[in-house]
Amino acid sequence: MAPRLPARCWRQLLVQPTSLSPTTPSTLPRASASASASASPSSPSVRLLSYTQSRAVKSGWSTLPSRAKPHRFNQITSGLPAPTAGPAAALKRKEHSTPVRAGVLAVKKGMTVFMGRTGARIPCTVLQLDRVQTVLNKTRQKHGYWAVQVGMGERAAPNVTAPLLGYYEAKGIAPKEVLAEFRVRNEKGLLPVGVQLLPDWFHIGQRVDVRSNSRGQGFAGGMKRHGFAGQEASHGNSLNHRTIGTTGPSQGSGSRVLPGKKMPGRMGNQRVTVQNLPVLMVDNELGIVVVKGCVAGPKGAVVKIQDAVKKEPPSQEWIDKTMKALEERFPDAEAHLQAARERHLELKEARREKRIAELMAEGMKPSEADADAIEEIIAAAAKEDAGERAPAAF
Repeated sequence: MAPRLPARCWRQLLVQPTSLSPTTPSTLPRASASASASASPSSPSVRLLSYTQSRAVKSGWSTLPSRAKPHRFNQITSGLPAPTAGPAAALKRKEHSTPVRAGVLAVKKGMTVFMGRTGARIPCTVLQLDRVQTVLNKTRQKHGYWAVQVGMGERAAPNVTAPLLGYYEAKGIAPKEVLAEFRVRNEKGLLPVGVQLLPDWFHIGQRVDVRSNSRGQGFAGGMKRHGFAGQEASHGNSLNHRTIGTTGPSQGSGSRVLPGKKMPGRMGNQRVTVQNLPVLMVDNELGIVVVKGCVAGPKGAVVKIQDAVKKEPPSQEWIDKTMKALEERFPDAEAHLQAARERHLELKEARREKRIAELMAEGMKPSEADADAIEEIIAAAAKEDAGERAPAAF
């Protein structure tokens, strides 16, 4: 930034209040500092330049007017080649490494073995899906990319913040324990909001990528964390057998510790992706997906399962089959979402008017279909209780 000009330079630009005619700035009369000081306070003075310094290209600022559409000149429709930089070009570059479909969330239950026909022992990991539902679709027009937000499990309402409760209320979904986002290649990979993804989203033999956090090991030394060999056991070495030694010299750029130097620190609890694991078993009743090999993390860790990026995606016939199964299982997904949005607006207005206590006192009135379903559940439970109480015939 250019230095500020002293005040004496600005006083010479003050003029006496006269009837200004449309003349050029060079013909305007100038007044000296003594004349301007002797002018009456009631007569306003006209200042040709302000006290603030104007920015210029020389001081790092452009004097050109701001353009409302800075990207209007770099368009393919004007005959120019496709740009190699920008959001659209970035999505094009990542297209081959982005899965076609969304993934699911699961919980690692543990490891077991499969025995092959020839007696081969195949280690595998059991992953269980727990009420996995789609929560949100992210689009290129609104968010800059395509993705599907998926939730797993269920969380009690008192443990969820009020904004997040409204977020779930507008979708008609119970609060989820975990939320995750899966990027997809284009808009064809988006899913209806509120549908539940079952283990048959994958098929046996398919390759998947499993991402999870590794087991935390706490603070570890250089030998355990990075595999250092340690120092000598004798020849003058005293109580420094497992230390890493000096870290500064012989690294160049002076005797200092360069960024990224391997040193003792917190070990584990890092995101680990195990790629190209084949699916060995899929069971909708148990809600499990069994993959070959090991998966990072302890028992109970949350893992993300998605189609492998280094293998060919599932066939189009399988993708169409899974989408058709979703439509058959949840035919009223769009209507349910619209009804939840309308109900959310009603409750939002009631909260503004402080009528929530009144609505809670009246209670929620279920629809006729819900009331019939509740009656059927009660009748089935009563029938089971009666069957258990009946004496057994010998």
